[in-house]
Amino acid sequence: MARPDKAAAVAELAEDFRTANATVLTEYRGLTVTSMKQLRRNLGSTTKYAVVKNTLTKIAAKEAGVDVPSGLLVGPSALAFIKGDPFVAAKSLRDFAKENPLLVIKGGIFDGKAITAEEFFTIADLESREVLLAKLAGAMKGSLAKAARVFDALRIKMEAGAPVAPVAAAVVEAPAEEAPVAEAAVETVVEEAALTVTEEVTEEVTAPVEAIEEEKE
Repeated sequence: MARPDKAAAVAELAEDFRTANATVLTEYRGLTVTSMKQLRRNLGSTTKYAVVKNTLTKIAAKEAGVDVPSGLLVGPSALAFIKGDPFVAAKSLRDFAKENPLLVIKGGIFDGKAITAEEFFTIADLESREVLLAKLAGAMKGSLAKAARVFDALRIKMEAGAPVAPVAAAVVEAPAEEAPVAEAAVETVVEEAALTVTEEVTEEVTAPVEAIEEEKE
């Protein structure tokens, strides 16, 4: 490769490293041209999958300030620069590798840190951002419905003359002129319920990633 062409290739690769949300290094030896085309289709337009010389990858990564372990730059390499949702692309790579064992996942860069092949597959098993948001929205909707049922039950108990907790009674018995105060109390209860759900979902998502970090330390 001529020097100007090499410089241009390195500059392009460095920019790919800088703009990618995650980068996965693979070994493609044995894959047919047809298989490579299918893989690119599976990854979609937000992921660039390219065969790159290890020497150029090393230089470009250094220029971009990305630390790529030398152990990943062994054998013929093809890089997946993921510029969309990393979890979705990781699942596509994982599924393709299962059906095409000749595609070997060597490792990569995720959230600015180097990961092993094992860590990659752990990440690929996590839910995507969209799925998690959908779950969170559903959980919060459920919490709001639950809060409404609780206050209906409190109202019924108050009307029946049954004893209730002081705070709940204050909310239910609040006169019309104190409605804003009562509404604020209701919102506080609902927000606390939603926060609990959010924390549970967040813990479910971050626990596997935190486990990976602990193992690396």
